[in-house]
Amino acid sequence: MRESEAMAETDCECTDPACHCLLSEPMALLGRKYVMDIVCVVANHGTVRFGDIEGHLPDASTSTLSTRLDELVEAGLVERERYAEIPPRVEYELSDEGEELGERLQPLVEWAIERGEECC
Repeated sequence: MRESEAMAETDCECTDPACHCLLSEPMALLGRKYVMDIVCVVANHGTVRFGDIEGHLPDASTSTLSTRLDELVEAGLVERERYAEIPPRVEYELSDEGEELGERLQPLVEWAIERGEECC
């Protein structure tokens, strides 16, 4: 079998429900360290400041949290509001897309609970 024929057999159609290719990028983001923790904190507490998130994730470095928040903002899952105040104030909250993600992840959370997974 030629290489092109072998590749054709492994290609999938994005409209095929069995195809999970569309999940590659979202799962790469959600699988990064502290991303799901940040989404959880923001989802459970609504509008939060950076220090609030740090308080919930004491083992995470400031740099890592800042990077993850920037990635979530860039992905459109979290909104960042900066206020022109001294000292500067920045608040984060889930975007509509972020809230939808939370709703769609709920069955996965329920599955994890049924498996006996423990919460942090």
